[in-house]
Amino acid sequence: MAKSLSSSSSSVLSDYGAFMEKFTLLLPPHQQLLLPLKGLTFAVKDIFDVEGYVTGFGNPDWARTHSAATSTAPAVLAVLEAGAICVGKTVMDEMAYSINGENAHYGTPINPCAEDRVPGGSSSGSAVAVGAKLVDFSLGTDTGGSVRVPSSYCGIFGFRPSHGVISTSGVIPMAQSFDTVGWFARDPVILNRVGKILLQLQDDNMAKLSKLIIAEDCFKLLLNIDHNRLTDGLIHAVQKLYGDQIVEYTSVGNFVEARVPSLKRFMDKDATNEDDNIPSLVALSSAMRLLQRCEFKKNHGEWISSVKPDLGPGISERVMEAMGSTDENVDVCYSLRTELRAALSDLLGDSGILAMPTVPGPPPKLQTEPTTLESFRSKAFSLLSVAGVSGFCQVSIPLGMYDNLPISISLVAKHGSDGFLLNFVDNIYSQQEQNKSSTV
Repeated sequence: MAKSLSSSSSSVLSDYGAFMEKFTLLLPPHQQLLLPLKGLTFAVKDIFDVEGYVTGFGNPDWARTHSAATSTAPAVLAVLEAGAICVGKTVMDEMAYSINGENAHYGTPINPCAEDRVPGGSSSGSAVAVGAKLVDFSLGTDTGGSVRVPSSYCGIFGFRPSHGVISTSGVIPMAQSFDTVGWFARDPVILNRVGKILLQLQDDNMAKLSKLIIAEDCFKLLLNIDHNRLTDGLIHAVQKLYGDQIVEYTSVGNFVEARVPSLKRFMDKDATNEDDNIPSLVALSSAMRLLQRCEFKKNHGEWISSVKPDLGPGISERVMEAMGSTDENVDVCYSLRTELRAALSDLLGDSGILAMPTVPGPPPKLQTEPTTLESFRSKAFSLLSVAGVSGFCQVSIPLGMYDNLPISISLVAKHGSDGFLLNFVDNIYSQQEQNKSSTV
């Protein structure tokens, strides 16, 4: 693998603050002939090992106490060996423990769609690098929403694959029950091309959509956006390709509550279904975050106790909460995950797709008080937990701008249907583009 000297990007204003450091990794020219990603540039989140570079995990104390990687993560190697050119490592939220994108040590990458708004995390720099057209695609990780959220905030495509289908070797773990290697692109063609490499897919996944299910209750969580503005274009494109009878509607919250008995352990008995709250999905996200805290503590508790790292606001509180967590109810979380995957598999069948919001609304403003953000974060995790806990694949699709802010919609498919979902997005995107004016 050819390699050029690295350089700090902290003083380069033109890179939107996306990069931790810049370097160039690529195959020798004679090995690049006819490779599927030849000539495409990409960046990697600073959670992936790259031989010869310290994997910083978003925190200076982590970087100070760890040596340079002795090998490169398989996911990075896969796209390099497919002909892509790596141009550097990107800024991330500390220890991957945020969906906001603000880093107190290295700065906050500038959201190319809205400079006064957060870029989303924890794969903030990777999303910004793609959104700002600094690279063709980028690699990130998604545990609780760290690819889906920044892709939505930055107005680009983001793909969270089925849990376990892409190797996380050479990637610092956050919480293994949820960790996935995801990626960003500005268009569905490149998104699909990269997916074929990372997922080791052939061009034979031509399953036909059996049903598109609109999660009506989830769209009611949207803040100050008429959900018809998100769904109309998608529905029109799907009906044009597959017929009117293919679209169905459901309440995901009611379905999950009825079909996932272990969820009762996390339900608030006094909670009621309202437009700003889906009790069963709140419970689902509570279970997800509990298991994340426990696994994070097992992974990093010893290092945190011994090093006592300097952590930024918000991150510090979440890390301390994880450090104080216990294993109580963890076994229930594993049962819940199995039950949810089975229930949603029944709902979708072999080739159904669930449409829902990626997040409750446009990106929040920079430096919003954590207490003010809590309601938004709670709704966001309610939505994100559906694919997160089930391990299903999910893609966030940009729908343009609404009130000068980026908005998106998400599509979820059953575990292992990644190629089907990528091809579906590719097929309907031209229809989606034609109807964007009516969507937003």
